[in-house]
Amino acid sequence: MNSVFLILISIPIIEIYLFIKIGSYIGAFTTISLILITAFVGVIYARYEGFNTLRSGMTQIVHNKMPVYEIISGAALAFAALLLIIPGFATDFVGLLIIFPPTRKIIFKNLSNKFEKRNNNDRNTKKDFIEGEFEDKDEK
Repeated sequence: MNSVFLILISIPIIEIYLFIKIGSYIGAFTTISLILITAFVGVIYARYEGFNTLRSGMTQIVHNKMPVYEIISGAALAFAALLLIIPGFATDFVGLLIIFPPTRKIIFKNLSNKFEKRNNNDRNTKKDFIEGEFEDKDEK
């Protein structure tokens, strides 16, 4: 809970700092224009990547495979589009990182390795299962 609170407080502080610094170099009107342009272009590109992900997911379904990557990728694209709509340079940067497929794959690979290690550790520590065999006998 404390980390979520810290993130909610630090993001606006970082964005305000970047607005002031970048605005002092390129001007207020240019800064506002840049924010609006990145939001507009980012949402259009997120839509394009969303359609590509949808098409890839349909291909996976046609080949009778579960489109796990496409489902996660679609959720990540929705989150990236939200980050791009929120005004700010830091959120735009993170949103663009998530939208581009190569960086998205790297992020997913790192997260899946992290969760896989955690699940393996949980499996090794939890030994609540009793192995055995059973036989189903009819009452007849």
